[in-house]
Amino acid sequence: MKEHHYLEQVKTYLQQLQNSICGSLEGADGEARFMEDSWVREQGGGGRSRVMKNGAVIEQGGVNYSHVFGEAMPASATAHRPELAGRSFNACGVSLVIHPHNPNIPTSHANVRFFIAEKPGEDPVWWFGGGFDLTPFYPAEEDVEHWHKTARAACAPFGEHYYQEYKEWCDKYFFLPHRNETRGVGGLFFDDLNTNTNGELDFEHAFGLMQSIGNHFIPAYVPIIERRKDTPFTEQQRQFQLYRRGRYVEFNLVYDRGTLFGLQTGGRTESILMSMPPLARWEYMYEAPEGSEEARLQEFLKPREWL
Repeated sequence: MKEHHYLEQVKTYLQQLQNSICGSLEGADGEARFMEDSWVREQGGGGRSRVMKNGAVIEQGGVNYSHVFGEAMPASATAHRPELAGRSFNACGVSLVIHPHNPNIPTSHANVRFFIAEKPGEDPVWWFGGGFDLTPFYPAEEDVEHWHKTARAACAPFGEHYYQEYKEWCDKYFFLPHRNETRGVGGLFFDDLNTNTNGELDFEHAFGLMQSIGNHFIPAYVPIIERRKDTPFTEQQRQFQLYRRGRYVEFNLVYDRGTLFGLQTGGRTESILMSMPPLARWEYMYEAPEGSEEARLQEFLKPREWL
């Protein structure tokens, strides 16, 4: 079946992507290395988790590869595709979250994934999803513009509309309704991709776009690390970073589809929750002083055309 040939192609790419991203982040950190542990899922599949802790630049970061399969799609995967309920599935992906020490370096997240849903007597349904987004604490406009220029460059060879469409999707997805703010300054988010610009099923086009987005994460993020890693910071700025990390936790545990999918499919809990920061804090009724750098962050936490 051609869909399972697709699966093997995607798995090979994803494992190579995990290797290249880990190598680039180790180079950017300069000291720490990723620790790897492989895991097996009882119901089918497994993965390899790589985590870096207490580096020179990266306080904690994880770059995970997984391939899981099962007899029934979980609720998180069919919430917006109810017609797929009850199908068996294969899902593979790479997901990463990087939490730097320095509050001047943004937290960053990226994910690329592939699904196949099958049912006897019916054609398999397959699609790609993923994206990347940036969560600064003390944002610099040049960093945000660089991030979005790289995101646009990732999409451009496949169709001019993709960047704007996926940028707007990212702004809507990474939004905390209970805080009335975006999680950060956005980037790209896409799901259900299986066609070309003419609306025809097209594996090569969809896979190519997913690969381009995965391959552009390092060019988007590492230059920001290099620009900001030697910027001095105060204990007050560190405490603000920990306070804002609390928002990251709120999103991941309440709204994030990937977290819900992992938990609902019986994935490895340690790997699923590696997206959590090693330290975070909450403060009752916190208000940033008017005119402060901390207050300025709010100007960035709403959808905006950055380019």
